[in-house]
Amino acid sequence: MHPTSANDNDLLLEREAAEILRVSCPTMRRWRWAKTGPRYVRVGSRAIRYRLADLKDFVAANDNDRVGG
Repeated sequence: MHPTSANDNDLLLEREAAEILRVSCPTMRRWRWAKTGPRYVRVGSRAIRYRLADLKDFVAANDNDRVGG
């Protein structure tokens, strides 16, 4: 699935989420470890997926133009 055609509730691969946020996969992993990144879904014991809606929420929450308002 191409990230630009994703529905807000579709589950995206880590690399697709990283592409949308324009960061690397290691950055996504570091954010997960530090609990500072977007929400994610664990599928089974190892697979990590992201919802587009959660990526949008993460960006909105970190939009410095909106802080202090």
